[in-house]
Amino acid sequence: MTPRNDRPQVLETLRSEILDGTLEPGAALREVALASRFEVSRTPVRDALSRLEQAGLVVRWGRALVVQGTDPQTVVQICDARTLLEEQIAGDAALHRTVQDVLRLEALLERDRALEGSDLEDGRLLARCDLEFHQALWAASHNPVLTELLETLTQRPVDTRRSTLSSSGRWEQALDEHAQMLRVVSDRDDVAARAIARAHSETDRTLRMDILREDVAAMTTGDAR
Repeated sequence: MTPRNDRPQVLETLRSEILDGTLEPGAALREVALASRFEVSRTPVRDALSRLEQAGLVVRWGRALVVQGTDPQTVVQICDARTLLEEQIAGDAALHRTVQDVLRLEALLERDRALEGSDLEDGRLLARCDLEFHQALWAASHNPVLTELLETLTQRPVDTRRSTLSSSGRWEQALDEHAQMLRVVSDRDDVAARAIARAHSETDRTLRMDILREDVAAMTTGDAR
């Protein structure tokens, strides 16, 4: 019998691979192959796939389960919702943060500024570091309702073929914006925190839509050949 602690391992690995693009939209997920890969029985694999289906990350296609894609309109809606929530939660963080929250944000920013070499070319690593800073900011709000909503949106796949952080100069710009956010949160300036969060999210939205248009153009060109 498979130990219970194998179940979250399967679920979390598959979820991460879907969200970071390792498993692309349309990829088939087969119980037998996954059980062999994770060296577990089919039971935890079946449980994980069921959870992923409930979360909307995979869908049934005939008798198979495949990774769900995201249409452009859904991408826009997710970005718009995140902008509203990020703005609110940044203001809450400025008002309710603790000394420990500020220290955590400082440590993450210092870690991210220390990245160099090939790490700066790893879009998935940059995206993970960016998310961890945002999650620390959410935690600093001490608003579990908004945090849960943002975590839920984060679980929705945004189907673009590369991270917005791979755009030229965006990682450095994002770090500067994180530093600005850290400063105003530390100063308990909720108005400035909201403004920075909105600008940060709107820049991400613009870049994501540019990437999406490029992806659509590339696929259209490929289909025409």
